[in-house]
Amino acid sequence: MLSLAVAASQFLFATNTEAHALPQVPFLPRGEKKVLQCFMEKEEWDNRTSPVEFLLLALRNVPKLQMPLFLLSLIIYMGTMFVNILIVVLLVADQHLHTPMSVFLGNFSSVEMCCTSRILPRLLASFLSRDRALSAQGCMTQLFFFGSFAGTECYLLATTSSDWYLAICQPLLYASLMNWKLCLQLVAGSWLAGLLMSTIVTRLFFKSQCCGPNASDHFFCDFAPLLELACSDSTVLRLVTFIICFLDVVFPFVFTLASYICIIAAILRIPATTGRQKAFSTCSSHLIVVTLFYGTLIVV
Repeated sequence: MLSLAVAASQFLFATNTEAHALPQVPFLPRGEKKVLQCFMEKEEWDNRTSPVEFLLLALRNVPKLQMPLFLLSLIIYMGTMFVNILIVVLLVADQHLHTPMSVFLGNFSSVEMCCTSRILPRLLASFLSRDRALSAQGCMTQLFFFGSFAGTECYLLATTSSDWYLAICQPLLYASLMNWKLCLQLVAGSWLAGLLMSTIVTRLFFKSQCCGPNASDHFFCDFAPLLELACSDSTVLRLVTFIICFLDVVFPFVFTLASYICIIAAILRIPATTGRQKAFSTCSSHLIVVTLFYGTLIVV
């Protein structure tokens, strides 16, 4: 699984405090001129309203690595899309795979493609054009969809772990408990929960004002870097975001963790060695995905 939440590099820019106008540097690309203008006119932003566009400056301090980074990001993007499309096609084409677990896996692959496609194409374009500018509407749209897809992933991981719990710990009751109606309700609830949580945060953030430099040291419009640019009172926004993060991330994580504790305890009670190995191999792939997803999320 592709983990897109990585820390961006820090940048040091030398500015001329006596100059207040953008010098004539026609050889600079459009994005580079905007970056230079942003930092040279930093003092003039205090009395302005929210900017009409944001500058995403991450990975700009390594100009010689722009093409290698472009190729690496392109390979990651193409690999992610190919693998997830292949999973969805196989799940749809094979009648034997039409099970609740396959529905959860297919939706997880779909949301992974959506989340990746919302960030990497814009990053790839910035590597080639060196235009780091993104409109305020585009930035809010990217923030909304990223938050929605990330929240949906958390809930899908939790629902998948509950499916594994029923299959391993309650095998005789699995068919009656995990029916198609419950399966579709869990999937729809995961999508709606991520959509609702992201809508609330984005709506509150859209009402805040950004009076400082509109430059973010990140490669996409994430919540924490954008919040640093806000000059209005963000107490309510921070409180609501904290509550939503608990419902959207912490609660699914605790539920997933509790499910796997029960699963591992049940597997260890299996007397036969081959039975334990088969049970572990069955849910090991999902456990690896959970570890990678929440591991990187906690680190960030």
